[in-house]
Amino acid sequence: MSLYEPAIATEVLRPGDEGYEDAARVFFATGRPAVVVRPRGADEVAVALAHAARRGLPVAVRSGGHSALGHGINDGGMVIDLQRLDAVEVLDRDERLVRVGGGATWGRVAAELAPYGWGLTAGDTNDVGVGGLTLGGGMGWMVRRHGLAIDNLVGARVVLADGRLVRASATDNPDLFWALRGGGGNFGVVVDLDFVAQPAPVVHFGTVTYRLDDAVQLVRGWRDAMRGAPDELSSTLALMPRIPDVPPTATVLLCYAGGDIPAVEVDAVVEPLFELGTVVRAEIARRGYAEILEDAQQLPPGLRMAARNVLVPELGDEVVGAIAELHATMPPKAIALRSLGGAFGRVPPEDTAFAHRDAEAMVLCGAVLPEAATETDVERAFEPWQAVAAHGTGTYLNFQGSATSADLAAAYPPATYARLVEVKRRFDPANVFALNHNIAP
Repeated sequence: MSLYEPAIATEVLRPGDEGYEDAARVFFATGRPAVVVRPRGADEVAVALAHAARRGLPVAVRSGGHSALGHGINDGGMVIDLQRLDAVEVLDRDERLVRVGGGATWGRVAAELAPYGWGLTAGDTNDVGVGGLTLGGGMGWMVRRHGLAIDNLVGARVVLADGRLVRASATDNPDLFWALRGGGGNFGVVVDLDFVAQPAPVVHFGTVTYRLDDAVQLVRGWRDAMRGAPDELSSTLALMPRIPDVPPTATVLLCYAGGDIPAVEVDAVVEPLFELGTVVRAEIARRGYAEILEDAQQLPPGLRMAARNVLVPELGDEVVGAIAELHATMPPKAIALRSLGGAFGRVPPEDTAFAHRDAEAMVLCGAVLPEAATETDVERAFEPWQAVAAHGTGTYLNFQGSATSADLAAAYPPATYARLVEVKRRFDPANVFALNHNIAP
C-alpha cells in the first residue's frame, strides 16, 4: 500500500494488514496506530509527515522500539518506523567517519564495523536502535574510554515537521546539533547520523559474581575500585533481586577497552574487582567488540517492568546506605550502578544538551510488577526509591520509566532546558514531535 503520492510508494500498514499486529508492538508497550509507515529515505519521511498533517494524526517516531515508556507507538496516530533506514556506510576510512541510518541497531553497527577493527561506544544490546539511544546521550561499554555516543557524533541529517531536510553539525545549524546531543527526538526525524568510530579490534569482557553478604560493603568496594581504575575500564555493578530461599548475589559486568594486551596486564587492572567479596563465579575473555552485545530479554507474559534512574555526582556513604536499604524492600528490585567519569566527565557540560557530566555513577532501579499494575501501584513500589533519588542531580532519559514535569526538570538544568525550548521553537514550533520526553515550545 502507499500514501497515494504520485512519486513515492512508502510501505504502509493499517489495521487488518498482514504484519500490522507486530508493527503495533514495541518492547515495552502495545498500541493501536491508525497507520505504520516504513520510509526508505528522507523524501518518504517528508511524505509521511505531510500525510499526518493533512489527516491530523499525532506522530510517533520509532528507531528500535526500546523506549521504556513505549514512545515508539501510539493509539490512533501515525508511527514512522525507521527500520528500513538501517544502512551503515564508511564515508572516510582514514578519519574513521561512519554514516549510520537512524533505524539501524547497535548490533548491526558493531557487526559492520568489526572487519575494520572499529567500534562505537554505545548500546549494550543488539536490537536497540541507534537513533533513539544516541539522541538521549548513548551510554555503552566504552563510556569511560570514549564518552557517550553523542561525544563521537559529528553530524546528522534531520527531516523537520515541514518536510525540509537539514543537516546539523558544528557548522550547519549548530544549535540544532547541540540539541540533538541529549535533547531526544523533539526536533525532527533523524534519518542518519555521522560518527567518528574508535579503534576497538578486541576488548576484554566478562562478569564477576559475588555472594551478597553485605550490600553496603560491596558497593563501597566497587566504588573505590572504579575510582582508581583507568579510563579503559568500564563496569556495572548489578544487585540481583532478592528471592526467598535463594542466596542473594551481585555481579560486576566489565569491559576493558585497552587494546589487545597480554592477559596478565588485564588481570592487574581488574584484580581490585576480585577483592570486593566472596567470588562464586568469574569469566573474563578476549572478545571482539561486536560479540559482547546481547539480545534484550522479554519479560514473561503477564508482567511489566518499571524503572527509575538517577545520576549521582558522588557515591558517598549516605547514598550507598540508601541503595542497600532500597534493595531490601519489596517488591523485589534489581539495582544497577554504572560507572561513569573518565572521558564522559571531561566534556564541558554546556557543550551538549546532556549536561550532567559531573556524575560519578548512574543508579538504575527496576521492579517487575503485574501487567495490570496501575501507575499508583508503580509509584507505591518506588516509594523507597526517593531516598536514593534525593542524592542525584539528574536523570538519564533513555532509562527513565516515568515522564512527569519533575522528570524533565531533573534531566536538564534550567539553563539547558531554556536553550532547548528556544531550539524547539525554531525547528518544531507546532510540537509535531511530542511523543517523547517532551520539551514544549
